[in-house]
Amino acid sequence: MSKTDQNTKLDLNRIIFIGRTYQEYLKMFSLSESDLQGKQILDCPGGACSFTAVGNKLGLDITACDIAYDHSVESLKQKGLQDIEHAMEHMEKAKSNYKWDYFKDIEGLRKSRLSALHDCTNDMENSNDRYIAVNLPTLPFKGGEFDILLSAHFLFMYADQLDYSFHIETLDELLRVTKEEIRIFPLIDLAGKRYEHLDKIISYLTAEGCEVEEVNVPYEFQASANSMLKIKVKR
Repeated sequence: MSKTDQNTKLDLNRIIFIGRTYQEYLKMFSLSESDLQGKQILDCPGGACSFTAVGNKLGLDITACDIAYDHSVESLKQKGLQDIEHAMEHMEKAKSNYKWDYFKDIEGLRKSRLSALHDCTNDMENSNDRYIAVNLPTLPFKGGEFDILLSAHFLFMYADQLDYSFHIETLDELLRVTKEEIRIFPLIDLAGKRYEHLDKIISYLTAEGCEVEEVNVPYEFQASANSMLKIKVKR
C-alpha cells in the first residue's frame, strides 16, 4: 500500500470506516457501467466502499484513496465491523430521518454495509496498490491523472468540521488531478440541510471555467440527500 508521510496518519479511533456498495455508487452518482468503461476513475475518499473492488472485477479502472488506508487491512476490518454495529444502534433511534425504499429495513442496511466492507477489505488484501493513503486537501497524483473523480459523503456533509477554506483547497486539488468530470454527493450536511456555502462554491467553480450543475439522482437514503454536484472540468 502506498503511504503518505507518517505525520498524516490519523488515530484509527477517529476514523469512521463504513462504506457503500458498488450498486449504491451507480445510483448516487447517476452512472451506468458504460459511462465508466475506458475511463480512469478515482474514488476520493473511498472508505470501506466496494466500488473499487467490484468495479475492477467488472473491467473498470478504479483507484480509491482515503486517510484510513494508512492502517492495516485487519485493523480496518475490525474497525469497520464495530462501526457498522454502532451505526445500526443509532439507526434504531433515528429511523424517521431516513427513507427505507432501497434497504427496506435496518437488517437490509446492515447486510449492505457488511457486504461493502467485506468486498473492500478482501480487495485491499489482494490488490492493495489500488488503495492509496492520502490526507486531503493534498493528493499524491499527477495533474489530470484521472478522467472521472467521485467523492461521496465527505465534502459538504461535514460542514461543521471542515470550513469553507478547506472545501476550496480540496476542490482545487480535485480539479488538478481530474481531466473530465467530478461528481460530489450529497449536497447536504449531517443535519439534512443544503450546504450553506454551496452557491458560493458553484460561483467559485464557474469562475474557474468549470460547467457546474446540480443533478437529482435515483437514490435517497438520508432524507433530502438526493442530488449531486456535477462539475465538468475545463482544461
